[in-house]
Amino acid sequence: MRYEGTIYRPPSEANSLLIQATIGCPHNKCTFCAMYKSTRFRIRSIEDIKEDLHAAKNYYGEFINTIFFPDGNTIIMRTNQLIEIFSCARELFPHLKRITVYGSARFVNLKSIEDLQKLKNAGLSRVHMGMESGDDVVLERIKKGSTSAEIIEAGKKLKLAGIETSEYYLVGIGGRDRSREHALNSARVLNAINPDFIRLRTLVLDPRTPLYKEYQEGSFELLSPHEAMREIRLLIENLECDKSLIVSDHISNFCNVHGLIPEDRAAMLKTIDQSLQIAESHFQRPDPYHL
Repeated sequence: MRYEGTIYRPPSEANSLLIQATIGCPHNKCTFCAMYKSTRFRIRSIEDIKEDLHAAKNYYGEFINTIFFPDGNTIIMRTNQLIEIFSCARELFPHLKRITVYGSARFVNLKSIEDLQKLKNAGLSRVHMGMESGDDVVLERIKKGSTSAEIIEAGKKLKLAGIETSEYYLVGIGGRDRSREHALNSARVLNAINPDFIRLRTLVLDPRTPLYKEYQEGSFELLSPHEAMREIRLLIENLECDKSLIVSDHISNFCNVHGLIPEDRAAMLKTIDQSLQIAESHFQRPDPYHL
C-alpha cells in the first residue's frame, strides 16, 4: 500500500484497512482544521487504488473485515468510480463487513438518492460526517461550507439510502458566546436526521489554524473543561433521537459519555454531573500535534 501525506481516520476505524482513495480535502477551508492545509486535493487513479487493494490482499490475506478509504471527503468521487473500488474490495475480501468514507454535507448533497442507493448496494456501509455544529452562525464563522439545512438534507438522504450516518459534534466550536446556541441548534439538526451515531469531539486549538489566531487575538474564547461538559449536557438534554448512539471515543473529551438516546439519557447526564464535581485543574488538554 502507498500513502501520501499524513493519513487520518476516525478512532472507530482503528482496526480497518486504510486504502487512500483521495489526497487531501476538496473544501479545506475550515478555520479549526489543520489536517490537510499543506496538501493540494486530488483523486487517485482507480488503477492505483486497485493496485493497493491487491497489495493488501497479498500482505494480509482475504480476512479483512472493514475498510476505510481516506482522505477527506472521499464521497466526492464519481459514483461509478466508488462502485468500482468498492466492488473490487468485496471481491478481494469476501469476509468484508463494512466499507466507510468521510463525507461532509456539501459533498454528500452532490449525490442523488439513486446514486447513494447504488453506493449502498455496492457495499458502502457508513459515512463519517463532520457536522461540527448545527448553528448557522457558527457554521459560517468556521467556514464549514454547509448550512444547517444542508446538513439535515445530507443526513436524511443517507438514512433514506440505508447508509449508516456517523455525525460529529465539535464541543466548544461556538466559543463562549455561542455555546448555548451551538448546543441547542445542533440538537435540532441531529433530531431532524436521527443519525446512527453522534460522536463527541472537544475542540483542541491547533497553532497552525486561523481559529488559533482568533483565540490569540481574543475574538474567540475557549471553553473551560467544566463549560465544555455543560455544553454536552445541554446537547443531550435536548436530543429527541430514536436509538442514536452517543459515543465519546476521542482523547480530546473531558469525560466518557456513551449511550443510546433516549433510554440512556439519565445515565449519561449523571456521568457528566459526576465529572463536574472534579476540580478543573485535574483535566488536561491533549497536545494538538498528537491527536
